[in-house]
Amino acid sequence: MYRGSRKHILDWTSYPDFLRQLENLIGLPECSIAHSSYWQPRGYKEPDEACLEDCGDRFIPGVDCWNNLASWWLRHRRGANTPNWDLVVAGKLWGQPGLVLVEAKAHEKELNRNGKRLLKKRSDNSSENHEYIGRAIAEASSALDKIIQGVRISRDSHYQLANRVAYSWKIASMGVPVLLVYLGFTGDAGIANVGVPFKDNEHWQSVMRIYSDGVLPEGFTERRIPCGKADMCMIIRSMDVLEQSHGSE
Repeated sequence: MYRGSRKHILDWTSYPDFLRQLENLIGLPECSIAHSSYWQPRGYKEPDEACLEDCGDRFIPGVDCWNNLASWWLRHRRGANTPNWDLVVAGKLWGQPGLVLVEAKAHEKELNRNGKRLLKKRSDNSSENHEYIGRAIAEASSALDKIIQGVRISRDSHYQLANRVAYSWKIASMGVPVLLVYLGFTGDAGIANVGVPFKDNEHWQSVMRIYSDGVLPEGFTERRIPCGKADMCMIIRSMDVLEQSHGSE
């Protein structure tokens, strides 16, 4: 049984007019989503999350960057994990084909401040991948800090946020514009046994400000950031849940 943000994404992407709703939620004139745009997951019938290294061509065909994305993040791909996205949608950003990447939350404990774990019993390949990921995030942090001073993303703290921002930067640097959306689902009293649900937009915005303090500087969000071949932008949005969560985790 799905609960929390995972459930709410699948509920929402099951709706026939989901794409129009998403475009309205984003609310930026430079972002448009066609009725024929591809998205993933696609409701409960196709619930799998997207791994862009494997399926980037489904969203933007003919862009030769997904293998480069994989090799930037990992030294050894086999058996290793790369970030999966709660929701990916193809759109047009600043006049170019681009990606809307959504990271969804429904309660406060979903915002993890931990760094990336490295198991005590690990293979040499895992250790090398750990170092690769650290270097990749550090590269993104350094590049973004030169544009907006105060970016401090790291493998060893707020890893969940760090890998989302780093990926967005890297994809944009390879020529695909990115809109990174942190989406707070509000009003899910059914998950109060797990963490404090977001009451409303004000609550969600406040939690995100506290969560990102010291990692992303003030003024980082809602700003178009040049990343080389294309731009990225991170925005924070909220929406009421379509249905309460039920059961227990």
